Amino acid sequence: MHMKEFTQRKYYRPYVSPFDPCPPIRVKSYETPPELYLGYQPYNLPQYPPQQALYAGTLWPALFSPYNGRYWGREES
Repeated sequence: MHMKEFTQRKYYRPYVSPFDPCPPIRVKSYETPPELYLGYQPYNLPQYPPQQALYAGTLWPALFSPYNGRYWGREES
């Protein structure tokens, strides 16, 4: 299997029924959180300053995920 570049966005191709009245969405996507790939939280992880942590939504830069919801499960144009 060919290894692709790592991203937190995963894609899959759902079943498309020939009887579905709606136009099919052939490729759907979803985001995976960074903690899935961390395994465990090591000691002494660097931390954001409090104000930046509030903005980022996490205290630790290793757990920050820049969610980009622009695709909404649709194919890219």
